[in-house]
Amino acid sequence: MKTEDEKAFFNYTRLPRGLYDEVLRRVEGRIEKKDTWYRKSLPPGLKLSITLRHLACGDNYPSLSYNFRVAPNTISLIINEVCDAIKAEFAAEVIQCPTTTEEWTAIAEQFEKRWQFPHCCGALDGKHVAVTCPWNTGSEYRNYKGFFSIVLMALVDADYKFLWIDVGSDGSSNDASIYNGSELKEGLESPNNIFNLPEEKSLPGDDVPVPYYIVGDNAFGINKSLMNPFLIRNMEHHDRIFNYRLSRARRVVENAFGILAHKFRTEISSHPQQHDGLGGAELNVIPGAWRNDKVLLDVYHERARNTGTQEGRQIRRYLGHYFTSKAGSVPWQDKMIL
Repeated sequence: MKTEDEKAFFNYTRLPRGLYDEVLRRVEGRIEKKDTWYRKSLPPGLKLSITLRHLACGDNYPSLSYNFRVAPNTISLIINEVCDAIKAEFAAEVIQCPTTTEEWTAIAEQFEKRWQFPHCCGALDGKHVAVTCPWNTGSEYRNYKGFFSIVLMALVDADYKFLWIDVGSDGSSNDASIYNGSELKEGLESPNNIFNLPEEKSLPGDDVPVPYYIVGDNAFGINKSLMNPFLIRNMEHHDRIFNYRLSRARRVVENAFGILAHKFRTEISSHPQQHDGLGGAELNVIPGAWRNDKVLLDVYHERARNTGTQEGRQIRRYLGHYFTSKAGSVPWQDKMIL
């Protein structure tokens, strides 16, 4: 198929021919074995093809053994070996968490330009990846959806690129506990700013400094470095607008999981969707003047709760008012919450 039918080859391995050759070239040194006097080693290309086919469609080992004429027990070793080699060769290159102010600023500018959510440095979410129940673990890996899984948690930029991942937590763990124990939270909330996040800066058309943050769903507690939606009970207009604007930024991580699942359908399942946003109109506004038309007492009366900090809730409330102002609104937002 590789030489005679490139379309069929792509469908079979989920990689175009050129990328397949590059991956093989870079990992073959890690997966190649020496021939012995009683047995010839399996070619690296065969090992890679077996692994890609398993990832692409989830074929079980007996099925793969018929296709490739390799014993199922050998295939079980090959897949782990090749996956480890791909991880070792490509992980640091393709998944790079920003470490400089310039990199974080560029990501925030992407979110503001494409999804109209300023100061956002990434969208965070977790996905359950189905697995066979590990031996002697009881219900440890059984999730609330009723199947056994591990959790893939990821931070994604505005173009669906993975910036940071944490994979392997048992399925019974919730997203908040995984995030709370991660180096990502430690870096984002470090008093020494070890991630070099940009300093607080005023929003477009405003003059009050607002910190940079990531966005997530209500599984995560809100604070100054992580924004989540308002609860749906007793929402006011600016709360609903904020939730709509945040959902546009946050769903890029769900779409990234969907793209991954479409490429390799072994375990993850999601449905990407995208709203074709219109560009904002150019407005002549005086920085901060929008606050003169609003009563912002609720910003300062926000109280800390068990699920977040007072400072985080105040920032979220302020953003809600900003998004309904002349300075921060977009033309289509009101009709999207009807």
